[in-house]
Amino acid sequence: MFELHAASVLLQWATGGLFFCWVTTRHREVSPGYGWLLRTIYGLLTAMSLVIGLRYGRQTVRELSSAGVLMATAYALYASIRRRELSRFDPRLDLAAPAIGLVGVVAAGIHAGDPAWLQVARIVVGGLFLGAVTDGMLLGHWYLVQPGLRRDPLHELVRWAGIIWVPEVVLLLVPTGMWSAFDGTIDDGYGGMLGWFWGACAVTTIVLLFVTRAALKERQYAAVMAATGLLYLAILTAFGTDLVARAILAL
Repeated sequence: MFELHAASVLLQWATGGLFFCWVTTRHREVSPGYGWLLRTIYGLLTAMSLVIGLRYGRQTVRELSSAGVLMATAYALYASIRRRELSRFDPRLDLAAPAIGLVGVVAAGIHAGDPAWLQVARIVVGGLFLGAVTDGMLLGHWYLVQPGLRRDPLHELVRWAGIIWVPEVVLLLVPTGMWSAFDGTIDDGYGGMLGWFWGACAVTTIVLLFVTRAALKERQYAAVMAATGLLYLAILTAFGTDLVARAILAL
């Protein structure tokens, strides 16, 4: 069993999202506004994590990490706005925030319960999983702003989300894990229904990612919008995959 804390969830989400922001910006293809959007969103999530962490169940390393992520994200945003042109902005600035965030995420995993290695692995992989899916959906919308953009950056995020899905699900099944919810060892309070709901979310997520990749192979521009809609659904099921399992295991 382990602790599920809102501040940890927000920090892991922001850390994963900021890492995949770098994955995209390092190619210098997507216009600067996309980076501004992601840094602002994840900066706000990090600020929420810091406020919640300071107010409820303070963990010193996690909160210091959140403060560091906030400052690193703000600096990268400032540098990008000041320089504006893609060629003048150094994408490596986007790596500082997730690197700092990783420290807090690992600390939150260690604090969450035993075995520590399993909790750390779950929270780190979960953050990457949620970040990849969220950034994919946001990038899909960005094609409305930059319709001439190649599909390669979106393909990359969808591909990474599919790859990370494997360790995400496997780690949540490792004992004590979701197998215990299926066989009744852990009572989810709903007669096992939440366990099956988690299974449906996990399967639906990978199906949606495969269908998204298939949609992106179509040449029509509408295929990108269809892929974005599918990623909307994938965000819901991805959160169900990560958070429903962790909520059950925290009971």
